[in-house]
Amino acid sequence: MSEDRTKLSSLTRSIATGAIGFALVSLCVFATVAFAERWMYQNLGLVGAYLAWTVLFIVLSGAVFGSLVIVRWRLPRFYLLWALAFFAYAAAWMFAYFTLRATTGELIGAIAGSILMAVVLALGFGSLRSIVKLSAVLFVSNSLGYFLGAALFQSLNAPTGMLLFGVVYGLFFGAGIGAALHLVQVDTSKL
Repeated sequence: MSEDRTKLSSLTRSIATGAIGFALVSLCVFATVAFAERWMYQNLGLVGAYLAWTVLFIVLSGAVFGSLVIVRWRLPRFYLLWALAFFAYAAAWMFAYFTLRATTGELIGAIAGSILMAVVLALGFGSLRSIVKLSAVLFVSNSLGYFLGAALFQSLNAPTGMLLFGVVYGLFFGAGIGAALHLVQVDTSKL
């Protein structure tokens, strides 16, 4: 009988891989904001630009996070799950931000988006009991990265501030996503 699992990455490795990998991905995506935001708004519109950034995040980060899951979930199956999870997060965040605006919209978006990402990941891995734990990890890491990054952006000139925003957001949120993927797989293995 062949084994359909590889050894699960440690929590430390999952956090480090997520943080470093997603920081690089986020730097790439935020670079398009820093250097091409006006062009994207003019040519794609507001929603089109945000959808393009969402797709960039999904495509570039799927391989990073796919490296943290067991073999049976490797690409392309994981890409589909990751695309659904990140799109759910992004859609909730955009809806809250475009509706409520400013810090309130960003905070409500972080809460709703983190919960939706947790639900999709928990469903995908068959571990519904993980939803609360994953939601908390994702919300805290997402909020720390986003609001610390935004503070850097506000205190520095563009494009440097925007690039640092991306790195800080990616480091924290990537660490949280890496931790969430580890936790949901540990919970799944206990079933």
